[in-house]
Amino acid sequence: MRTRFRGITAREGVLLGGDAGWGEWSPFLEYPPEVAEPWLRCAEEAASGDWPAPVRDAVPVNVTVPVVSPERAAELVAASGCGTAKVKVADPGVSLGDDQARLEAVRDALGPSGRIRIDVNGLWSVDQAVASIVVLDRAARGLEYVEQPCATVEELATVRSKVSVPIAADESIRRAEDPYRVRDLAAADVAVLKVQPLGGVRSCLRIAEEIGLPVVVSSALETSVGIAAGVALAAALPELPFACGLATVALLTDDVVAEPLLPVDGMLPVRPVVVDPAALDRLAAPADRAEHWSTRLAEVRAVRQDRSS
Repeated sequence: MRTRFRGITAREGVLLGGDAGWGEWSPFLEYPPEVAEPWLRCAEEAASGDWPAPVRDAVPVNVTVPVVSPERAAELVAASGCGTAKVKVADPGVSLGDDQARLEAVRDALGPSGRIRIDVNGLWSVDQAVASIVVLDRAARGLEYVEQPCATVEELATVRSKVSVPIAADESIRRAEDPYRVRDLAAADVAVLKVQPLGGVRSCLRIAEEIGLPVVVSSALETSVGIAAGVALAAALPELPFACGLATVALLTDDVVAEPLLPVDGMLPVRPVVVDPAALDRLAAPADRAEHWSTRLAEVRAVRQDRSS
């Protein structure tokens, strides 16, 4: 990672080869086998080429701004060419004042017509969320939405009833036993869908159709192989009212493809990606990490076998 993000400084994963190409399997290291299993389904779907036909040839994307200084935040936004920014806030040990300053810098870099959304990763209580959203909405001179301000669906519903800024649900969908409780409790205005955690492109399309909310497609910090699955989902959705959180390859110091999926003028093209053999050699994991992932893959497949028996 170019900058510490989601508490990590390096990203690990597996590429699976199939008849139609490659799929990425990169569940975060702390995820148990039952949580990592849908991620594997996504990789297998990609490797088999089982994606629906696109209805658009490019996807609008946001720039993602980690917890960095205001100056660095402005640099990231200016260099991205994107008209929408997603800003991480509420990081442990970072003050609300620091978040305010970062948002003010992002607004100055974007200009008045740009859109700003914030991502809390469920770290606020209801009272913190209600108070902080008012402050940060002012700092941003208008927030597009707040992503996952609190941990539970019930808390999201309460916050949504108390603030005027729209609420987006991420973890409450992708890590929930029932992703539709967000809909049933009127807990969100926007659904954030990530293809790996939710089992692939076709699985996400079903959720998008049934959940009845506008959808934003976001990444899980993948290489371009994983991002291509997110782009396939965004390209297949009947409607795409928001910029997607898929411009995250730039957060990595390297990539496994010859031509990384990077935005141009705030858009990602809908195109195949080609894995670069030289990059695979360059980025090959040391033996102990390869063994770790081989063991982990066997554990996930064992969980799948137990479920089907």
